[in-house]
Amino acid sequence: MRALIIYCHPSPQSFTAAVRDTVVERLQSAGAETNIIDLYANDFDPVLSREDWEGYLDTDTNTAKVTADVAALQWADTLIFIYPTWWYGLPALLKGWLDRVLLPEVAFHMPRADGETIRPGLTHITGLGVFTTCGASWWLTRLIGAPGKRTLMRGIGLLCNRRKRTTFAALYLMDTTSAEQRARHLQKVASKVDRFAASPGRLKQRAQA
Repeated sequence: MRALIIYCHPSPQSFTAAVRDTVVERLQSAGAETNIIDLYANDFDPVLSREDWEGYLDTDTNTAKVTADVAALQWADTLIFIYPTWWYGLPALLKGWLDRVLLPEVAFHMPRADGETIRPGLTHITGLGVFTTCGASWWLTRLIGAPGKRTLMRGIGLLCNRRKRTTFAALYLMDTTSAEQRARHLQKVASKVDRFAASPGRLKQRAQA
């Protein structure tokens, strides 16, 4: 397994950082190769400028400023997002990464004729994971529609391999959790990653590599 982890949180001491460390440790214990893109540490520019937008459909132009991220995405067979849910959705920095890196002819292919829709471009991604925290409760997040989860698990998921494996974990009511609750959540994350990494599809893929 070659796992690309997109990590987005401004504080190295955050609970989200602890989730990241747990995910990485369990993946590496399962024999996976890992590559972390830390958006805050990299000072990633999330703004799709007018110049970027005007060159959006030209592959050489649209990838010129994000070549390392595009190369990492093409290297991976597994894509994992770790971030805090803010206002029920993705942090602006993470949304900007999607705007600037998941480009035409990288993440999807443009329609070939009138009336057609885009076609998947991430069919080499056979594993998709999302790990997040939410200040709101589960029921309130569900009532709003969990737009962050839907963007990643459904929106990006539709661009990936149809037979991909998926995993998801969220800690709700993050601001009022106890140390014991956070510790239990990390155990839950570890268990989910272990099952995800040891799934039959993954083992078969590693054996054939």
